[in-house]
Amino acid sequence: MSIDTNLPTTETSNETLSVRSQTAVLDELRARIAGDVFGPDDDGYDAARSGFNLLAQHRPAVIAVPVNHFDVVEAVRFAAGEDLRVAVQATGHGPGTAVDGALLINTSRLDAVSVDPERRTATVAAGVKWGPVLAAASGHGLAPLLGSSTDVGAVGYTLGGGFGWLGRRHGLASDAVRSFDLVTPAGDPLRVSATTHPEIFWALKGGGAGSLGVVTGMEIDLFEVGIVYAGNLFYPAADAPEVLRRFRQWAPAQSEELTSAVTMMNFPPLDIVPEPLRGQSYVMLRGCWSGDPDAGKEIIDEWRRWKQPEIDMWGELPFAAADAISMDPTDPMPAMVTTEWMNEIADGAIDVLTSAVYPEPGTMPLILFGEIRHAGGAITANAAGAANDRGRSGEFLVELGAVVPDPHVGLAIESALQLARRDLGPYVTGAAYLNFTEMEERSARSASAFSDDHRRRLAALKAKLDPRNRFCHGVVLS
Repeated sequence: MSIDTNLPTTETSNETLSVRSQTAVLDELRARIAGDVFGPDDDGYDAARSGFNLLAQHRPAVIAVPVNHFDVVEAVRFAAGEDLRVAVQATGHGPGTAVDGALLINTSRLDAVSVDPERRTATVAAGVKWGPVLAAASGHGLAPLLGSSTDVGAVGYTLGGGFGWLGRRHGLASDAVRSFDLVTPAGDPLRVSATTHPEIFWALKGGGAGSLGVVTGMEIDLFEVGIVYAGNLFYPAADAPEVLRRFRQWAPAQSEELTSAVTMMNFPPLDIVPEPLRGQSYVMLRGCWSGDPDAGKEIIDEWRRWKQPEIDMWGELPFAAADAISMDPTDPMPAMVTTEWMNEIADGAIDVLTSAVYPEPGTMPLILFGEIRHAGGAITANAAGAANDRGRSGEFLVELGAVVPDPHVGLAIESALQLARRDLGPYVTGAAYLNFTEMEERSARSASAFSDDHRRRLAALKAKLDPRNRFCHGVVLS
């Protein structure tokens, strides 16, 4: 079974609103929720529609900014009554398709976090970023399965899977969910878990982001994590082929206590970049060892003995400082990313990746970075039963990304990313990791994260919960 993913036109949505004056429609929603409501002419509209990725320029017909679960229920019911499509945004790190003409529910004010240290769980509302969750948990010697940045929204990240620096040991963030609070496309509030609504629970853990309703919160497991051995070794960009060949043999031989990656980076010549790195290109061995720190040091010493790095930033640190591993930017920016899974790092793939990230001397790099994360471990072990089975079953995850300074350069960057993906074709599985897809590519490729059986199962659930495909801006299943 498949679902109709043809989106209603913006004109149709605007006609719905024009039956009555737009002011009257907005006033009705304002009367129904305690949070804010914005139309295109209102102060605050631009701020409410903007997320982290400034490349996504949405023009929703109306924006609701709920302050509690009940506001979300009323907003979804309002959309059903007005026959409006619905999209959800928290931080906007991972925007889907454009939400022009729709109701956008901005969950950023759903910001409650609580930790139960005895049960080793956290309850996290939909607008919460990982930073507050980590801060609340770390005081008890615990940590969530966050990703490379604490600035990312916890719920959205988890719905897409969630591959972080504890992934090989504990799995994806979606594996650690105990329950979701969901508002269905019909506006029904549900507590969803393995024992209540198990089919929906299965789908939301990696397969239903933005397509099955609005997740207003979740309860997740926390894990004992204190001091880790983590960081980066910086080698000259010219060493990238040699580093990648060594990594492909070395990484699979390590225990699940280590999650590691090789990152090829062109650091921009900007003041926000530290002086030693500014305007320079490096290839970096990065990762996090969550076992005994002395054992982790011995493992990384293998690299130091192999070749002395130009900069050595591996060392002991509290997991609460995990942002230091990836050093992701915190300010909103226009960006593009693409992704592929590989079961091995072939010589041909190394040639494609190094030439894409590091072009010929005298040529401006269009791709900011290319990263290969080593998966396996608990990520692969839990793949078969997960909704996004194909989207987490490779040995190595590739991400290519770029910052887009202006639209003209953006066309060249988009072309460079597409060409890199095309040339990687012989070496990849063809599956997408959902959290590294955005906008048009998410629409085109999200179905590749699922096996045929899982996709049909997800589509059947989608057709049952959302027969009018009102939540059409999330994961596409056909």
